Amino acid sequence: MYNPRDIINLISANVRKSRNAFGIPSSQINTWWREAPGFTRRPGDALLLTGLMYQSIPYIEATTRYLERLEGSRWADYLKFAPLSRYIPSFVVGRGLACLTSKAEKQQFNHILVSICRLLTQSSVSFFYHPEMDFYSGILLYDLGDQEGFIEHAKFVARTLKLHGVQTIITVDPHTTYALKELYPKYIGVSFDVQPYFALLRPNEVSRGNGRPPVAIHDPCFYGRYLKVSEGPRQLLTDLGLPYTEVRNCGEFTSCCGGPAESVSPALNREILDRRVAELKASGAPVVTFCPICLANLLKAGLPVEDLASLLDRNW
Repeated sequence: MYNPRDIINLISANVRKSRNAFGIPSSQINTWWREAPGFTRRPGDALLLTGLMYQSIPYIEATTRYLERLEGSRWADYLKFAPLSRYIPSFVVGRGLACLTSKAEKQQFNHILVSICRLLTQSSVSFFYHPEMDFYSGILLYDLGDQEGFIEHAKFVARTLKLHGVQTIITVDPHTTYALKELYPKYIGVSFDVQPYFALLRPNEVSRGNGRPPVAIHDPCFYGRYLKVSEGPRQLLTDLGLPYTEVRNCGEFTSCCGGPAESVSPALNREILDRRVAELKASGAPVVTFCPICLANLLKAGLPVEDLASLLDRNW
């Protein structure tokens, strides 16, 4: 396991430098919207805020692959010098990370956001999107115990959004949803009307069974255990005639996939992941989840897994 303080210092330095966890310009990470239909860039009823989570997964996976190789070796101790990267120009860091990430992986996760945008449009949801107003929530700082860094970043995000008149936010992942809905009011006293995208979707026609094999649902921790909104995706699957099966430890009692632990210890992540994979495999069904971190982690384990938005978009 790496020294958690080294990881925290690195991420904190990156967030202060670029307002995301990688220390590179968000404009390089956030390009999905160029292919997305149906939204306006001008303020409307609700801001679609991705929190840069789906877009960041290829960078997270590339970084984790190197952390996994170094963990337990003498080179792991040199991670404490990583915050010195704040003295390296952002475009240099960005180009370096870009070389380590695959184009196919970037497109895969960008397409999920395009699907979410399309689903909202088809459900007649009035929303707008502006890349310069799409911020990382800072949730990983909170998860790793850097409360001071989290509060500092959260104040910046909330202040900027309020300055632009944002009151209602549509989120796309459990981590950003939890941060904005629960942590921002608690730690900085700022509240927004926060809704996960799937709570706003309305199929035009309700289907009743189409002979498709069931999918096994992996509930992300924040949606299942903490926000208790797992019923929404299940209702959408039912409305579209897509059968599903429950696995051991689901809903409010869901098991973690181990994804958040990989920044501190890839080995610990693998141990937790193996237990969850065994539960999911027991269902004998392909898996659907609605969290970018869970999706990437389960894909890494070799499971047949798909994001909820992709499944809904294909069957809408």
